[in-house]
Amino acid sequence: MAQDLQNLDEFLKKVENFKNKEVDLSSDEDLSLALMNLISIEEHFFFTAEKTGKSNYFDLLNETRQIRKELMKMIVKNPQGEEWCISKHLLASSMRLIEVGTKKLQDNQKELAYELFDKAFTLYNMFWAINLKVVEIGKVEKIDDEALNNKDQDKTLSKKLSEIVKKLIDCCKE
Repeated sequence: MAQDLQNLDEFLKKVENFKNKEVDLSSDEDLSLALMNLISIEEHFFFTAEKTGKSNYFDLLNETRQIRKELMKMIVKNPQGEEWCISKHLLASSMRLIEVGTKKLQDNQKELAYELFDKAFTLYNMFWAINLKVVEIGKVEKIDDEALNNKDQDKTLSKKLSEIVKKLIDCCKE
């Protein structure tokens, strides 16, 4: 219990330090969206190559992948363990959930669309939490219920990260 409180205190101090710096990540946020689209383009080149039997799409896939890898280095710095792949898959999953949510919205399935959008945003915030080093993945543990503020209604780690990242990232700063 004492160790959990100490870890929570360290985590909260780290968050406060970020908040005081007024992090301007507007260009990095734009870049993360470009990365989402590049991952999607890679997938489309793959499926187009397979569906058409034209291997030149694999060459385009490879060129797109090289661009994506180069640009990812601008955000995913000094990845530890599998942070590089985790980051790529968080962005890809977020993008796909946004696309499915948009289709559900078009089909007038608003409630399902909103759920998918929330999940996409949670994954996107996990991406930022990892790459801003707000959390050290190796140290993430379940926080004891008693260590949390009694006013907290939603105690999931992903919701806490979403709130933190929302406060840190302001895409409207110029």
